[in-house]
Amino acid sequence: MTDRYAGKSIIITGAGSGLGQAVAERLAAEGAQLVLVDLNAEGLEATKQLVLDAAPQVQVEVITADVTREENVKKYVDATVAKFGKIDGFFNNAGIEGKQNLTEDFGAEEFAKVIAVNLNGVFQGMAHVLKQMREQGFGSIVNTASVGGIRGVGNQSGYAASKHGVIGLTRNSAREYGQFGIRINAIAPGAIMTAMVENSLKQMDPDNWESAGEQFVSVNPMKRFGKPEEVGGLVSFLLSEDAGFINGTVIPIDGGQHAMY
Repeated sequence: MTDRYAGKSIIITGAGSGLGQAVAERLAAEGAQLVLVDLNAEGLEATKQLVLDAAPQVQVEVITADVTREENVKKYVDATVAKFGKIDGFFNNAGIEGKQNLTEDFGAEEFAKVIAVNLNGVFQGMAHVLKQMREQGFGSIVNTASVGGIRGVGNQSGYAASKHGVIGLTRNSAREYGQFGIRINAIAPGAIMTAMVENSLKQMDPDNWESAGEQFVSVNPMKRFGKPEEVGGLVSFLLSEDAGFINGTVIPIDGGQHAMY
């Protein structure tokens, strides 16, 4: 690993598991100082321990927060600035899948819940982080969208709508803030083997979910699930100066799944 993030401070939401945890490990290995945010306090502590075991030299702050509550969002942003004086990068990642159902049966309450976390939470995080980045004159943001934000996803109207919205926010804000030295991009993961994907498979076929997973990847060009650490590599690149002229993009990381529809 390089030390390209030495002296850099980065916020990661949804850091208590899955992609957030994998990105935290990758960025810490490259020298980043981290602020880890999640509603799951136990998961946060587990991620912190993983990070410090691998990179004991880095500073890691953990903040239990609900990304749907603006006062919680302001808390993690203000805490980062108070600790490190700046925000170099933001992996705006917290999200949920929600229940699987036909649109007519999805339910307004469930729809609102998914939108609140996946879209409103991303918006509020961007709004508060962008204010700080504009004042300091630099910064990079990576939002977690999904292949479900590029095309339709069966029985997941709330999730697909939220991730389409994340892509719209990403592109629009990139146009607005590029002039201030800030880059905003999104990743669109496909089936990366995390607890969320496992839960999705179990919703599809509770008694035979592993076979359902095998069937799912059989139609992927690469015939496998993605690995969280592969997402870590992509996010590390996009947040870094190596991606200095990449702005307003949405990059699928799905083994080519998006190319098949």
